[in-house]
Amino acid sequence: MKILVAMSGGVDSTVSAYRLKEEGHEIQGVYMKLHNDDDYHAENIRKVKKVAEYLGIDYHILDLREKFNEYVYNPFVKNYEIGLTPNPCVMCNRFVKFGALVDFAKSLGMDKLATGHYVRLEDGFITEATDMSKDQSYFLSNVAKENLEFVIFPLGQMYKEDIKKFAAGIDVLKEFSSQKESSEICFVPQTYVEVLQKHMDIDKPGNVLNTKGEVVGKHRGYMHYTIGKRKGFEVRGAHEPHYVIKIKPKENEIVVGLKDELDINSFEIKDINMFIDKKEFECSVKIRYRSAKTPCRVKVEGSCARVELKEPVQGLAAGQMAVFYDGQKVIGGGWIE
Repeated sequence: MKILVAMSGGVDSTVSAYRLKEEGHEIQGVYMKLHNDDDYHAENIRKVKKVAEYLGIDYHILDLREKFNEYVYNPFVKNYEIGLTPNPCVMCNRFVKFGALVDFAKSLGMDKLATGHYVRLEDGFITEATDMSKDQSYFLSNVAKENLEFVIFPLGQMYKEDIKKFAAGIDVLKEFSSQKESSEICFVPQTYVEVLQKHMDIDKPGNVLNTKGEVVGKHRGYMHYTIGKRKGFEVRGAHEPHYVIKIKPKENEIVVGLKDELDINSFEIKDINMFIDKKEFECSVKIRYRSAKTPCRVKVEGSCARVELKEPVQGLAAGQMAVFYDGQKVIGGGWIE
């Protein structure tokens, strides 16, 4: 097959390219420029070029910064401004990595696009990776169904430890086996606050309210807080830990409460992306990447759905993705309202 391999300069995509070439496929590489850190790109392109020359393949440098800003970076900043907790990786996968990049692969006459994501495809469904510590099925839940048919994931049944060992055993790949893991969000150096500070004043003190609406303290500025956070604000006279329950951006206020006040038994989602046609079904749901799956019942209504949980969850944040699983298979998801 003719396969375009997304190559980031990391060990995962590098080993993916190596293995596909060894299997006899006709491959080309592509490096995506997604943001404006020129030093970051220069180092990664050096690595991609090194591997491409070793494998004897062509590689492309695709400038997707404009699309990345439109669908990922700008919404990231805007969502924090309006009190949401965004998930930029989900947006990037839908519109950039498995949107624009799929289009580019097809324009080259390729049969498939390959990436180094830890996820499997089974019977057309995104399925959790063998290495659950690296599983990225949650982040791919919003990818358009028709684009999934064009994609392969060479590492889905491998363990990260084995991939590093594999790279360490090949001279030209040794550099990749020991390099530092890339950050979870590529454009965030340390914390999201650093990004927001470039665009607006986020240090505007405001009131902390309890669930009765009473002022109980002060905070640093609402954009410093996400749902479930328990530090960085004042609660006068508190004898137990308090957690952020709600963010009120227009008023520059946060609402806090005790841990059990975080409990949520039902919620609604919008802009759903489904891989099954059922309007009512039972499954399990993840409300964040690292959250456990929770049994639930889902009722779909148009592009929205209502989720009734069999047991309460905590830390539900508007702007995050709720992802539905049937066992290990992703069957749909949508944005939490």
